[in-house]
Amino acid sequence: MAEATERLRRYLDDELGECRSEDVVARLDELGTLEAAIGTAQVDAELDVLSALSNETRYTLVRVLVAAREELCVCELNAVVDVSESGLSHGLSKLVEAGLVDGRKDGRWKKYRATNRAVALVTVLEGSVSDE
Repeated sequence: MAEATERLRRYLDDELGECRSEDVVARLDELGTLEAAIGTAQVDAELDVLSALSNETRYTLVRVLVAAREELCVCELNAVVDVSESGLSHGLSKLVEAGLVDGRKDGRWKKYRATNRAVALVTVLEGSVSDE
């Protein structure tokens, strides 16, 4: 921490032209407030979502469900991804836990749809990738 504080002191000295100990303490307080505002629970929840998307199969499932804009049966999803039924079931469960898909029984069929969270994330990701 001492090294980080010293580096911050050098940065503030460059930015302000002169850095006093009070400047470092004030900036550390501001940064601590920013970190606290995020909250550990929020960070954990966001990491769960990102973790759920970090697998190619699960990411493909989310992308397909977002693109479909409707519910799809497990049998339809199984035709899209080349995994075992248990692998598909595990992937979908992880996506449900992360709040990215919702599932429901429809007679003997299980159907899934993308949540608003999934649509928003895919939209942001699509906008962040350049065609260049």
